[in-house]
Amino acid sequence: MPTPTSQRAQVTNLLPNDVLARLERMRINAERRFTNRSRGEHVARRGGSSIEFKDYRDYVEGDDTRFVDWNIFMRLQRPYLKLFHEEEEMHLVLLIDASSSMMFENKFERAQQLAAAFGVCGLMATEKVSIHAFNQRDGRTTQLKPTTGRASMPALFRFIESLEAGGEQPLDAGIESMVNEHRGRGVVVVLSDFLTFGSLRRAFNRLHSTGLELFGLQILGPTEIDPEVSADLRLVDCETAAVLDVSAGGDVISIYREYLERYQRRLEALCQQRVGRFVTVNADWTLKHTLFDVLRRRGWLK
Repeated sequence: MPTPTSQRAQVTNLLPNDVLARLERMRINAERRFTNRSRGEHVARRGGSSIEFKDYRDYVEGDDTRFVDWNIFMRLQRPYLKLFHEEEEMHLVLLIDASSSMMFENKFERAQQLAAAFGVCGLMATEKVSIHAFNQRDGRTTQLKPTTGRASMPALFRFIESLEAGGEQPLDAGIESMVNEHRGRGVVVVLSDFLTFGSLRRAFNRLHSTGLELFGLQILGPTEIDPEVSADLRLVDCETAAVLDVSAGGDVISIYREYLERYQRRLEALCQQRVGRFVTVNADWTLKHTLFDVLRRRGWLK
């Protein structure tokens, strides 16, 4: 008799078994279809050559006559071409920011969990899944080469679990290094706090021109979202060592919140202008709430 899910040994420390079981039935809801035809579950926007009928269109010179519906031609004396849905393989790229700022308030641990969740959805849909993590303690980018299928799940979990945060490489430089190594079209999920001094416009343009639909997932700690300042503070940047003195007086908190909201709107606009998406999540939220209440309701997962 099969062992109930609740009694099975934990598959990975990243995802509870009940969350994992639910994710195995879910898929990433991509909008763009820039991938190459293959065996994946995503259906192309353009016509294809699978066995699932889609529609008819008028025949034009140069079309393959094998797809002419000769029964309609005999009745109407006019050639129509049969169109079919085309199934494609989507390449899912997970880009994990492992900079020092991600070590604050469990942001990096949540990024690891969410990367594992997206990876499960991709593997179960027989899509190619690769991971790039940058800003690690040794200063280099770590990569999991494209893999696919349920059998690759343990390797995906081991890779994510082995990552360590630390480093000061800007986010835009990490994206650039990933694009230089990547081959294939599909979706890129950028898991980061997006607290960077670099310009993301060029980096996002490169992702878009490569044929990757951008999912920008900002992970912030509860203190970063809703800070409290009751005394004068000296803040030290964990990546650049820059120092900022903050006074508890005046409207410093309201100014901070206004700046954060403006920055998030700018990030969202940068993503949307490139047919992408953006959302901010709180690292203090439960994993289930983030995945099934926030991301699913926003249409990231289905």
